Amino acid sequence: MTTMEMRARREDEVLVVELIGDWELSRSIPRLTDLLEEDPAGIVDFDATALGRWDSSLLAFLQQGMIHCEAHDLEFRAGNLPEDIARLLELARAVPEQEIDSAEEPSILSATGTRGLAAWDAVVAAITFVGEVGHSFARLVLLRLRMRWRDFWVVVQSNSSGAIPIVTLIAFLVGMIISFLGAVVLRRFGAGYFVSYLVGYGMLREMASLMTGIIMAGRTGAAFAAELGSMKITEEIDAYRTLGISPVDHLVLPRVLGILVTMPLLTIYAGFIGILGGMVVAIMVLDLTVVQFMGGLLSAVTLSDALLGVFKGTVFGLIIGLAGCMKGMQTGGDASAVGKAATSAVVLGITLIIAANAVIDWLAVLLNI
Repeated sequence: MTTMEMRARREDEVLVVELIGDWELSRSIPRLTDLLEEDPAGIVDFDATALGRWDSSLLAFLQQGMIHCEAHDLEFRAGNLPEDIARLLELARAVPEQEIDSAEEPSILSATGTRGLAAWDAVVAAITFVGEVGHSFARLVLLRLRMRWRDFWVVVQSNSSGAIPIVTLIAFLVGMIISFLGAVVLRRFGAGYFVSYLVGYGMLREMASLMTGIIMAGRTGAAFAAELGSMKITEEIDAYRTLGISPVDHLVLPRVLGILVTMPLLTIYAGFIGILGGMVVAIMVLDLTVVQFMGGLLSAVTLSDALLGVFKGTVFGLIIGLAGCMKGMQTGGDASAVGKAATSAVVLGITLIIAANAVIDWLAVLLNI
């Protein structure tokens, strides 16, 4: 290993700096600026005939000299340097360093405007996505679109038999909770018999569809977002567009229709399981018989109550499919984008489900349903 050394000689107005030996980061790098200050000259040139191996330490050394020459109006010649070094110095000069001022905190008005514009862009993107899905569905109905039915049946299977265990557990426990609540409250008034009314109304009109929607938002909505987000990062969706294939037609529509079909069925199933859980508690705590419980339930709960719950489940299924697929299609390109998309899909799905439930209940009251 040859010792790293720097020598200087004068040739009229030119200061020639000889670069000798191996220039590596493991050694102490001399400062070219010190030499230029001791022996000022109008032109700085280099002699690299004795230069050995070199790395970024030599580039840092030359960069210091170039900056010094530019600051003091000196001519910096790099023509006698090796071609690789000269090219790297030219690249460094092409992109000068810039000082970035620390950004001031935006005012309340500016922050409000920025958030408002971001919210407006999100609303426009959501409306556009829903419009694209609606257009694809219309073309499917008019037999102008060939949908991948295999993907549709895969979604139906994974969200029917695949979701039954968790839906069964949650619905049964919710039915028991409603029955326990009714037993505690109604027994104070000597009206424990009417707990079947509370269980029937609570499960068929509200809790069966609501709890199933929340479960499926966390299970299926996140899965949709993760699947499409992974395809977005691996550029599979871009490949579809390049081939002239609509990702909405072939990826989004089968998933939305699949969850739209399965959610009403899961809602009906959850309603029956919840009533079963409430009946178990009524029999154990209130000493009611199966005949008494079912008689009270059928005398108060009508078919419109069950149909309202099924309608809610259908709406919730549409919300889950659209929210999950939209967030998946909007996934960014960084490593954490898929996780963020899945989380956003769950949060958005649950929020819209609860909001839609409130709107439907309000309309049901107005229409006396």
